[in-house]
Amino acid sequence: MYLIRFSALLFSLFIFLACHTTIDQNDNETNKEKTSSKAVQVSLNEDGLAKAYFASGCFWCVEAIYESVRGVKESVSGYAGGHTEYPTYESSNTGKTGHAEAVEIYYDPEVVSFASLVDVYFGSQDVTQVNGQGPDRGSQYRSIIFYQNEEEHEIIKAKVKAINQKIAPKKVAAEIKPFEQFWVGEDYHQDYERLHPKQAYIQSVSIPRLKRFQKQFPHLLKEKH
Repeated sequence: MYLIRFSALLFSLFIFLACHTTIDQNDNETNKEKTSSKAVQVSLNEDGLAKAYFASGCFWCVEAIYESVRGVKESVSGYAGGHTEYPTYESSNTGKTGHAEAVEIYYDPEVVSFASLVDVYFGSQDVTQVNGQGPDRGSQYRSIIFYQNEEEHEIIKAKVKAINQKIAPKKVAAEIKPFEQFWVGEDYHQDYERLHPKQAYIQSVSIPRLKRFQKQFPHLLKEKH
């Protein structure tokens, strides 16, 4: 009788220890997940918004794409990535300024992550096209993705590595560069797609590109009112 009770006690102790070992392992895995998904540390403006910078062809197209993303408050067209000061549309089009048409994104990191913005970036372009997007050709239309800290840099490199593995032997053509300065474009370029929906380029290039993106990322889009 005592032997049976003693055996039952040992069995109960074994079950207790096994369960707690499993719980500890699960807790460790959970902690690993929390650590790996830790939010990127970004500088916020007085409105609680962060900034990000991307170039991938015509800024009319890229501006409209990002402005359709939930959590993006504003997308500004301009120039970045070059070596001259105060670039203009005319000077950048010569290809001699080193700048590419780019956008400055104001976003709420509580709503959309930098990693998701990078997914939008690569998911809304031909990642293998060099010096251009679609019909727009030249260094002023090349793809550049900018990082502002090492966390952003690591996110970008991981995304590029994953894409390269999928499209091998082709490779992502976008340059990865540390952000230096963004030059705001001329007023008439801002919100161009929204203000000129009937313009020929907008009809034939910008709107189709926007629709392709929206079809691929419906979960990231702002709700329509």
